[in-house]
Amino acid sequence: MRGRNECFAAIDFETADYGRDSACAVALVKVERDCIVDRIYSLIRPPRSEFVFSYLHGITWDMVRDAPTFGDLWPRLDRWLEGVDFLAAHNASFDRGVLEACCRAAGLPVPPHRFECTVQMARQVFGIYPTKLDRVCGVLGIPLVHHQADSDAEACAQIVLSARRAGARKAPRI
Repeated sequence: MRGRNECFAAIDFETADYGRDSACAVALVKVERDCIVDRIYSLIRPPRSEFVFSYLHGITWDMVRDAPTFGDLWPRLDRWLEGVDFLAAHNASFDRGVLEACCRAAGLPVPPHRFECTVQMARQVFGIYPTKLDRVCGVLGIPLVHHQADSDAEACAQIVLSARRAGARKAPRI
């Protein structure tokens, strides 16, 4: 979060099961010059048909059986990320782990982008505890439909923008 001209994207994955390679949805929100300029969302067909977390995000195997695999989808998303200086995510180690596991499973290179964590940002810049996404959004007045990748990614972008407005100069890295 070095400068206001820095371009970033917020990212959020939903997973089907406990495996980090089980992404079943992804959303990206691109920010340039402190304005949201683009959004992308896709369901993903994970490598297994068993869904453990449908109760959280509402996504089922029937919804993704005809969706692209991560390996089919990611090259397009990777091109969409060209020019992005960093990726922001809430609990960024999770989303980074999902991205790395899915890339490895698909035989794709892991993107070189650094990750910045909005959990750490919420703690350091705003002193918010606990820092679950719905709590942070409630405190900052950011709309959220929790565990919907597009809404979660948008909320992460808004947290970074709120931190910038609050005068934060440096974002926490993971």
